[in-house]
Amino acid sequence: MLENIKHDIQTIKDRDPAATSTLEILTYSGLHAVAFYRVSHWFYVHKHKVIARCISQFARMLTGIEIHPGAKIGKGLLIDHGSGVVIGETAEIGDYCLLYQGCTLGGTGKDHGKRHPTLGNNVMVGCGAKVLGPFTVGDNAKIAANAVVLEPVPANSTAVGVPARIVKQNGKRTCDLDQVHIPDPVAQELCQTRIQIAKLEKRVAELEKIGNKEQ
Repeated sequence: MLENIKHDIQTIKDRDPAATSTLEILTYSGLHAVAFYRVSHWFYVHKHKVIARCISQFARMLTGIEIHPGAKIGKGLLIDHGSGVVIGETAEIGDYCLLYQGCTLGGTGKDHGKRHPTLGNNVMVGCGAKVLGPFTVGDNAKIAANAVVLEPVPANSTAVGVPARIVKQNGKRTCDLDQVHIPDPVAQELCQTRIQIAKLEKRVAELEKIGNKEQ
């Protein structure tokens, strides 16, 4: 447990350009959350689940980061900024992963047993992203900010969008994604509604004409 916490601190030193000293790193809420998780997980695997939950809930109140003590997390996890991060009970996270604020490793409510995702090594999950379901995100994968991932993500790939799709794999683009000229789904729906209303109005007018002739 202590060895993993040392790895967590060293990872922040190596990957966070804002970290200037070990003393400063010790103030990071992301580090606090992971350290509390490692303690609570020890109690969890030793069947002291109430104590484990008390520790995890205290950490949640202190940091704004919720990590279930039953989750399995490798060494060197970096939670950057952190507020709003949620990691579910059956989630598994490999070594040296990076999670940004507001991301969720959760379930869909449809599964039993294994309900949450498995992240490989060196995976990045962007701010606000949702990874939902019992599937695997491969090593070195990147999940873009605010993406909603509902299916497996291959290793060395990048997933973008809602629902997420693979736009890059092994350094090569798999599709062209225009993130500037994205159609507005609300505007499209309103346009379709107006078309349907126009058709109905035309049909009503035709029926009124038929009714007037019969009179």
